[in-house]
Amino acid sequence: MKTIFEKSNGASGINISDIKENLDFIDKKFLRLEKPDLPQMSELEVLRHYKELSDLNFCIEKGFYPLGSCTMKYNPKVNELLASLEGFANLHPCADEDDSQGALELMFKLQNALKEITGMDCVSLQPAAGAHGELTGMMIIKKYFEVKGENRSKVIIPDSAHGTNPASANACGFEILPVASDEKGQVDINALKELLTDDVAAIMMTNPNTLGIFEENVLQISEIMHKNGSLLYYDGANFNAIMGYTNPRLMGFDVVHINLHKTFATPHGGGGPGAGPVGVVEKLKDFLPVPIIDFDGEKYHANYDLKNSIGKVRSYFGNFGVLVRAYAYILMMGKNLKRASEDAVLNANYLKEKLREEYFLPYNQPCMHEFVLSADKQKECGVSALNIAKSLMDNNTHPPTIYFPLIVHEAMMIEPTESENKQRLDEFAEIMIKIAKEVKSDPHDILSAPHNTPVKKIDETTAARHPDLNFKQ
Repeated sequence: MKTIFEKSNGASGINISDIKENLDFIDKKFLRLEKPDLPQMSELEVLRHYKELSDLNFCIEKGFYPLGSCTMKYNPKVNELLASLEGFANLHPCADEDDSQGALELMFKLQNALKEITGMDCVSLQPAAGAHGELTGMMIIKKYFEVKGENRSKVIIPDSAHGTNPASANACGFEILPVASDEKGQVDINALKELLTDDVAAIMMTNPNTLGIFEENVLQISEIMHKNGSLLYYDGANFNAIMGYTNPRLMGFDVVHINLHKTFATPHGGGGPGAGPVGVVEKLKDFLPVPIIDFDGEKYHANYDLKNSIGKVRSYFGNFGVLVRAYAYILMMGKNLKRASEDAVLNANYLKEKLREEYFLPYNQPCMHEFVLSADKQKECGVSALNIAKSLMDNNTHPPTIYFPLIVHEAMMIEPTESENKQRLDEFAEIMIKIAKEVKSDPHDILSAPHNTPVKKIDETTAARHPDLNFKQ
């Protein structure tokens, strides 16, 4: 596809020369001496160009999107409508509180909903994404121990954790202590005990973990950590698996972030937008970033009076449009949030059983909302997980997460979510089985895939190590 510069044909949407007489009020030092190097096209042709570009993008409305660990679920369009209401979309964040009562009420009620769903005592809506929530949680934990006068400089993180976990803790100055997984893909309790010292501040956990396996010893882990005076941090990236069945409070966690854009349905392909509210137990309430939204019985207002607050972590109140969408989703689903988790877990287990014969299943046990296969069988024939992912693109299917978690060789992490019906799951399973059979018979097409996408097979290694970021007209 041509760039917009290559399509330039001398036409113009706006002709500056026609309005030169209206530019006399502008100081000459602010005017260009030469024409800007911009493409010359009519407005209609510009619109067509960007529409064609948008059609190149893959989205959940175009096909199956089983991106493990990211929960690319369907986003109800009514949420978009509500987020675009004039009173929300055009409300300035600096507007007086008297003129912002609707928005403040929404945020207050969303805080309360998230408190009930997570079991936490207080929630801040400020963090703008999951990793931002992690960073916020680690900042809270760090300041908590500083106020207590305890020098705790280490954080324990399972070897199957999201890559952002150690990054977030390290950004706060903590030393990272990885803890190994056992044969079930869960935290090795004995290894955990060996790491515990008086300077361990916390453990960061995802439950279910990144293998899609529920940590069945989580209460024991909580007891061990609390006995050591340490805290437990809950990464909510996989919260879509447990809604209505349990919550981080019942598991013994002290701090939690939730990815609203995953669990509560906001489009987040392409890196955004997102929201990662953080909830805490009562003893950590005064450490939350400000403001939190309170209600005095008559008026909703922003509360900046938290004694030990870590301060602001984002401008204003957070990604407000995402908050509107999440609140709408929670209201719409109600008790069916539990059903969403049920269906997500059912779909994942159904696919796992359909595919376990053709691909290697490293952890042979019931999964939660996602599961991890290995392409080790196919690798013996010269076909990697990356080759399989590229081949899936030829079948109108977004590839699953590959090569993560790192503890599984040739990993393929598959999360079907609750959005997909049995017919779509069967279609995906048939595609995966067909690819596995082609690997055994004639893998040529798979090794050269993709063939039907706008961009064909590329050299990812060279692209990553030697990116060419210069535009050449």
